[in-house]
Amino acid sequence: MGNATSITGGTIRAEEAEHFGSLAADWWNPKGSSAMLHRLNPVRLAFLREAVDRHWGGDTRSHRPLAGKRALDVGCGAGLLAEPLARLGAAVTGIDAAAENVAVARDHAAGAGLNIEYLHGDLTEIAPGPYNLVTAMEVIEHVADKPAFVTALAAALAPGGLMVLSTPNRTVRSRLLLVEASERLGMIPRGTHHWDDFITPVELADLLAAAGLTMGNPRGIAWSPLAGLHLSDDLALNFIVTATRPE
Repeated sequence: MGNATSITGGTIRAEEAEHFGSLAADWWNPKGSSAMLHRLNPVRLAFLREAVDRHWGGDTRSHRPLAGKRALDVGCGAGLLAEPLARLGAAVTGIDAAAENVAVARDHAAGAGLNIEYLHGDLTEIAPGPYNLVTAMEVIEHVADKPAFVTALAAALAPGGLMVLSTPNRTVRSRLLLVEASERLGMIPRGTHHWDDFITPVELADLLAAAGLTMGNPRGIAWSPLAGLHLSDDLALNFIVTATRPE
């Protein structure tokens, strides 16, 4: 389900960037190698929209709740989340470690008439902050130095800003379903996930606290035959959280 690869200096894994870059041309095909990501994206957006409205006290009926705000999508892939953020009114910057992803993202945004800034490389070197909204969806499990990555995310966040992160949980069930079953059955490209790099909600909360941020209550992203992927209290497979800097 990876949204992209590791981004910060010293944490980019060449093999991760190469893996996701090889998927770039097929990224926007909802029935292709990123099909699971297309199913996941509406669930993440539902959580994000609710978090945005709650954080800034906006009008829940507004089509552009992020108007006047700057958003940074870290590990943006080919723009699957960055484009909806732009449609919600944000001035969006996307950053990714794979040059192939950035090229596809730029072309797709241009075709959609969206003005999104896409950058290739290291978050700490090329992404000017601060940003009101920082997102990193399905990214932290791909970085080699998680504390450095979270520190860089926190540094990009403006005072009073909102961060949203999602990632697989490190559980027996996630190993069986996300790694063993999904990759062997071709639902997710082989080599996408390395279970030992998954992070638990408690571990993520500790990393965020060390960076001066407070994590909100995590919501699970679960799957069932009837409901498909959906927000849930079940955190066993995947979870999504907010993080803010205490006033």
